[in-house]
Amino acid sequence: IFIEELSEIDQTDRPVIFSAHGVPKSVPKEAEELNLLYYDATCPLVSKIHREVENFERKSLPVILIGHHNHPEVIGTMGQTSNEIYLVENKEDVKSLPIPRDQQIAYVTQTTLSVDDTKEIIDEIKFHFENVLEPKKKDICYATTNRQEAVKNIAKHCDYFFVLGSKNSSNSLRLVEVAKNYGSQHSILVDDVESFDPSIINGKSKIGITASASSPEILVKKILKKIEQYFELNIIESNFEKEDTLFKIPQKLKEAI
Repeated sequence: IFIEELSEIDQTDRPVIFSAHGVPKSVPKEAEELNLLYYDATCPLVSKIHREVENFERKSLPVILIGHHNHPEVIGTMGQTSNEIYLVENKEDVKSLPIPRDQQIAYVTQTTLSVDDTKEIIDEIKFHFENVLEPKKKDICYATTNRQEAVKNIAKHCDYFFVLGSKNSSNSLRLVEVAKNYGSQHSILVDDVESFDPSIINGKSKIGITASASSPEILVKKILKKIEQYFELNIIESNFEKEDTLFKIPQKLKEAI
């Protein structure tokens, strides 16, 4: 059962799982007040951003967050501090920030953004402010970056490009943009494989397929099987970056298992 607020829960004996996007600090606090059993499934890469924000707060630095308004991850990150965080979505937002140019500032980024778009905004931040404290490591999720790089390499060879993912998934939408920007004008988001109509690729010979960082591999297999019912397939799997990062299961969840 998906919910937006803890107040929606009427079966308080059921455990609650916090989204991988992360939640504001007020949410676990509220869960404890309601005596709810909860598990924090925040992605460790997002948690890293949260720790950075806390660190900048201790240093009393203004923090700029590069991200999309009302995105769950942005809401969670902005809820890690009682201080104001300045959200910017483009270069123009940077120019209008109410912060003196000689003030030392810090920035963090939403993990699922386009690497290219983020670079432009970061360049503007560095140009606009004289003293910028950067994150120790890149904030963009490695899984997001790897997929974007792969799409950049193959998009120019594709007549059609299909990105499997949700309409409200930031990294899915960025992959569609990347495919278009790098040579595949017919780049489409497929959020429902069951209703996908393979006939749209009639007359085309080269099709690119990728999935968002959070889409299960079974969706890729399903769309290939569906296309194979109408066309003869010669599948070439591109390998650009091996992903071997492993995350430990939270202790609280280990105990439950």
